[in-house]
Amino acid sequence: METINSEMESLIRKFFPQLSDLKLRKAILETAKLREVKKGDILIDYGTYVKMIPLVVEGCIKVTRQFEDGRELFLYHLYPGDSCAISVSCCMSAEPSPFFAIAEDDSKIIGIPTELIDQWQAKFPVWNRFMIAIYEDRFKELVLALDDVAFKKLDERLMDYLRKKTEAQNSLKIEITHQQIAEELNTARETISRLLKSLESKKYLSLGRNTIELKRG
Repeated sequence: METINSEMESLIRKFFPQLSDLKLRKAILETAKLREVKKGDILIDYGTYVKMIPLVVEGCIKVTRQFEDGRELFLYHLYPGDSCAISVSCCMSAEPSPFFAIAEDDSKIIGIPTELIDQWQAKFPVWNRFMIAIYEDRFKELVLALDDVAFKKLDERLMDYLRKKTEAQNSLKIEITHQQIAEELNTARETISRLLKSLESKKYLSLGRNTIELKRG
Protein backbone atom coordinates (compact mmCIF):
# COMPACT_ATOMS: atom_id res chain seq x y z
CA MET A 1 0.00 0.00 0.00
CA GLU A 2 2.81 2.40 0.86
CA THR A 3 4.47 1.63 -2.49
CA ILE A 4 1.24 2.43 -4.38
CA ASN A 5 0.75 5.66 -2.42
CA SER A 6 4.35 6.66 -3.06
CA GLU A 7 3.92 6.05 -6.80
CA MET A 8 0.62 7.91 -6.84
CA GLU A 9 2.06 10.90 -5.01
CA SER A 10 4.99 11.02 -7.43
CA LEU A 11 2.60 10.95 -10.41
CA ILE A 12 0.42 13.71 -8.92
CA ARG A 13 3.48 15.91 -8.37
CA LYS A 14 4.63 15.30 -11.94
CA PHE A 15 1.39 15.62 -13.90
CA PHE A 16 -0.89 17.62 -11.59
CA PRO A 17 1.39 20.12 -9.81
CA GLN A 18 -1.57 22.50 -9.46
CA LEU A 19 -2.97 20.13 -6.80
CA SER A 20 -0.42 21.51 -4.38
CA ASP A 21 -2.54 21.68 -1.22
CA LEU A 22 -1.00 19.11 1.15
CA LYS A 23 -4.33 18.26 2.80
CA LEU A 24 -5.95 17.71 -0.61
CA ARG A 25 -3.05 15.55 -1.74
CA LYS A 26 -3.37 13.48 1.45
CA ALA A 27 -7.10 13.08 0.80
CA ILE A 28 -6.39 11.87 -2.75
CA LEU A 29 -3.84 9.33 -1.52
CA GLU A 30 -6.31 8.03 1.07
CA THR A 31 -9.33 7.69 -1.22
CA ALA A 32 -8.27 7.47 -4.88
CA LYS A 33 -7.16 4.33 -6.72
CA LEU A 34 -4.29 4.00 -9.16
CA ARG A 35 -5.58 1.92 -12.08
CA GLU A 36 -3.83 0.38 -15.04
CA VAL A 37 -6.05 -0.01 -18.11
CA LYS A 38 -5.24 -1.94 -21.27
CA LYS A 39 -5.72 -0.65 -24.79
CA GLY A 40 -9.40 -1.08 -25.66
CA ASP A 41 -10.61 -1.10 -22.05
CA ILE A 42 -13.80 0.90 -21.50
CA LEU A 43 -13.57 3.39 -18.63
CA ILE A 44 -17.04 4.90 -18.98
CA ASP A 45 -19.85 3.42 -21.11
CA TYR A 46 -22.92 5.03 -22.62
CA GLY A 47 -25.94 5.05 -20.34
CA THR A 48 -24.00 4.16 -17.19
CA TYR A 49 -23.45 6.29 -14.12
CA VAL A 50 -20.00 7.78 -13.68
CA LYS A 51 -18.35 6.39 -10.55
CA MET A 52 -14.97 8.05 -10.72
CA ILE A 53 -13.23 11.09 -12.18
CA PRO A 54 -10.09 10.01 -14.09
CA LEU A 55 -6.79 11.86 -13.74
CA VAL A 56 -4.68 10.56 -16.62
CA VAL A 57 -1.02 9.92 -15.76
CA GLU A 58 0.01 7.61 -18.60
CA GLY A 59 -1.23 6.72 -22.09
CA CYS A 60 -4.26 8.18 -23.84
CA ILE A 61 -8.04 8.04 -23.37
CA LYS A 62 -10.48 8.75 -26.22
CA VAL A 63 -13.82 10.42 -25.47
CA THR A 64 -16.75 10.20 -27.90
CA ARG A 65 -20.38 11.32 -27.88
CA GLN A 66 -23.28 9.07 -28.90
CA PHE A 67 -26.49 10.34 -30.47
CA GLU A 68 -29.96 8.81 -30.18
CA ASP A 69 -29.71 7.21 -33.64
CA GLY A 70 -26.53 5.38 -32.59
CA ARG A 71 -24.03 7.60 -34.42
CA GLU A 72 -20.82 8.57 -32.64
CA LEU A 73 -18.79 11.76 -32.72
CA PHE A 74 -15.19 11.97 -31.57
CA LEU A 75 -14.75 14.76 -28.99
CA TYR A 76 -11.19 14.76 -27.67
CA HIS A 77 -8.26 12.80 -26.29
CA LEU A 78 -7.12 12.86 -22.68
CA TYR A 79 -3.33 12.79 -22.22
CA PRO A 80 -1.20 12.67 -19.04
CA GLY A 81 -2.06 15.75 -16.98
CA ASP A 82 -5.67 15.83 -18.26
CA SER A 83 -8.99 15.02 -16.66
CA CYS A 84 -12.50 14.74 -18.09
CA ALA A 85 -14.92 17.64 -17.62
CA ILE A 86 -17.86 15.67 -18.97
CA SER A 87 -17.43 13.00 -16.30
CA VAL A 88 -17.51 15.74 -13.65
CA SER A 89 -20.69 17.14 -15.18
CA CYS A 90 -22.34 13.71 -15.23
CA CYS A 91 -21.54 12.98 -11.60
CA MET A 92 -22.73 16.41 -10.45
CA SER A 93 -26.03 16.06 -12.36
CA ALA A 94 -26.44 12.42 -11.27
CA GLU A 95 -27.45 11.49 -14.82
CA PRO A 96 -26.36 8.54 -17.02
CA SER A 97 -23.38 9.21 -19.22
CA PRO A 98 -24.07 10.40 -22.81
CA PHE A 99 -20.44 9.74 -23.71
CA PHE A 100 -17.97 6.90 -24.00
CA ALA A 101 -14.37 6.80 -22.74
CA ILE A 102 -11.98 4.11 -23.97
CA ALA A 103 -8.23 3.58 -23.63
CA GLU A 104 -6.46 4.32 -26.92
CA ASP A 105 -3.28 2.78 -25.52
CA ASP A 106 -2.16 0.98 -22.39
CA SER A 107 -2.81 3.69 -19.82
CA LYS A 108 -2.74 4.55 -16.16
CA ILE A 109 -5.22 6.75 -14.30
CA ILE A 110 -5.89 7.96 -10.79
CA GLY A 111 -9.60 7.43 -10.12
CA ILE A 112 -11.26 9.96 -7.81
CA PRO A 113 -14.57 8.66 -6.28
CA THR A 114 -17.42 10.85 -7.51
CA GLU A 115 -19.03 11.13 -4.09
CA LEU A 116 -16.09 13.25 -2.94
CA ILE A 117 -16.29 15.90 -5.66
CA ASP A 118 -18.83 18.18 -3.93
CA GLN A 119 -17.06 17.85 -0.57
CA TRP A 120 -13.68 18.72 -2.03
CA GLN A 121 -15.00 21.70 -3.97
CA ALA A 122 -16.31 23.17 -0.73
CA LYS A 123 -13.28 22.15 1.34
CA PHE A 124 -10.31 22.77 -0.96
CA PRO A 125 -10.09 26.00 -3.03
CA VAL A 126 -7.25 24.40 -5.05
CA TRP A 127 -9.55 21.57 -6.12
CA ASN A 128 -12.29 24.04 -7.04
CA ARG A 129 -9.87 25.99 -9.26
CA PHE A 130 -8.72 22.72 -10.80
CA MET A 131 -12.31 21.78 -11.72
CA ILE A 132 -12.90 25.21 -13.28
CA ALA A 133 -9.67 24.93 -15.29
CA ILE A 134 -10.75 21.50 -16.61
CA TYR A 135 -14.05 22.94 -17.81
CA GLU A 136 -12.29 25.86 -19.48
CA ASP A 137 -9.78 23.62 -21.28
CA ARG A 138 -12.43 21.20 -22.54
CA PHE A 139 -14.74 24.07 -23.57
CA LYS A 140 -11.97 25.57 -25.68
CA GLU A 141 -11.33 22.19 -27.32
CA LEU A 142 -15.02 21.73 -28.11
CA VAL A 143 -15.24 25.23 -29.60
CA LEU A 144 -12.28 24.39 -31.83
CA ALA A 145 -13.98 21.13 -32.81
CA LEU A 146 -17.15 23.02 -33.76
CA ASP A 147 -15.07 25.49 -35.75
CA ASP A 148 -13.53 22.56 -37.62
CA VAL A 149 -16.96 21.18 -38.51
CA ALA A 150 -18.34 24.58 -39.52
CA PHE A 151 -15.40 26.09 -41.37
CA LYS A 152 -12.88 23.42 -42.36
CA LYS A 153 -13.10 21.19 -45.39
CA LEU A 154 -13.41 17.48 -44.66
CA ASP A 155 -9.91 16.71 -45.97
CA GLU A 156 -8.47 19.25 -43.50
CA ARG A 157 -10.50 17.75 -40.65
CA LEU A 158 -9.31 14.29 -41.68
CA MET A 159 -5.64 15.32 -41.60
CA ASP A 160 -6.11 17.04 -38.21
CA TYR A 161 -7.79 13.90 -36.90
CA LEU A 162 -4.98 11.65 -38.15
CA ARG A 163 -2.30 13.92 -36.68
CA LYS A 164 -4.03 13.83 -33.27
CA LYS A 165 -4.31 10.05 -33.56
CA THR A 166 -0.59 9.65 -34.27
CA GLU A 167 0.21 11.95 -31.33
CA ALA A 168 -2.04 9.87 -29.09
CA GLN A 169 -0.28 6.65 -30.10
CA ASN A 170 3.19 8.24 -30.39
CA SER A 171 3.64 6.69 -33.83
CA LEU A 172 3.28 7.92 -37.41
CA LYS A 173 1.78 4.53 -38.31
CA ILE A 174 -1.64 3.77 -36.84
CA GLU A 175 -3.96 0.79 -37.07
CA ILE A 176 -7.45 1.95 -37.97
CA THR A 177 -10.16 1.16 -40.52
CA HIS A 178 -11.80 3.62 -42.89
CA GLN A 179 -15.13 2.77 -41.22
CA GLN A 180 -13.81 3.75 -37.78
CA ILE A 181 -12.64 7.10 -39.10
CA ALA A 182 -15.96 7.69 -40.86
CA GLU A 183 -17.87 7.01 -37.64
CA GLU A 184 -15.70 9.38 -35.60
CA LEU A 185 -15.90 12.16 -38.20
CA ASN A 186 -19.62 11.53 -38.74
CA THR A 187 -19.43 10.90 -42.49
CA ALA A 188 -19.59 8.04 -45.00
CA ARG A 189 -16.89 5.36 -45.30
CA GLU A 190 -16.76 5.84 -49.07
CA THR A 191 -16.01 9.53 -48.58
CA ILE A 192 -13.15 8.77 -46.19
CA SER A 193 -11.71 6.14 -48.53
CA ARG A 194 -11.78 8.59 -51.43
CA LEU A 195 -10.11 11.35 -49.40
CA LEU A 196 -7.43 8.99 -48.08
CA LYS A 197 -6.55 7.86 -51.59
CA SER A 198 -6.33 11.50 -52.65
CA LEU A 199 -4.06 12.34 -49.71
CA GLU A 200 -1.91 9.31 -50.52
CA SER A 201 -1.51 10.51 -54.12
CA LYS A 202 -0.32 13.86 -52.74
CA LYS A 203 2.30 12.05 -50.60
CA TYR A 204 0.77 13.11 -47.26
CA LEU A 205 0.39 9.49 -46.15
CA SER A 206 0.59 5.89 -47.25
CA LEU A 207 -2.17 3.30 -46.91
CA GLY A 208 -1.87 -0.34 -45.89
CA ARG A 209 -4.28 -3.03 -44.78
CA ASN A 210 -6.14 -1.31 -41.94
CA THR A 211 -3.13 0.94 -41.42
CA ILE A 212 -2.30 4.55 -42.24
CA GLU A 213 1.18 6.03 -42.02
CA LEU A 214 1.65 9.79 -42.11
CA LYS A 215 4.68 11.26 -43.82
CA ARG A 216 7.01 13.49 -41.86
CA GLY A 217 6.93 17.23 -42.47
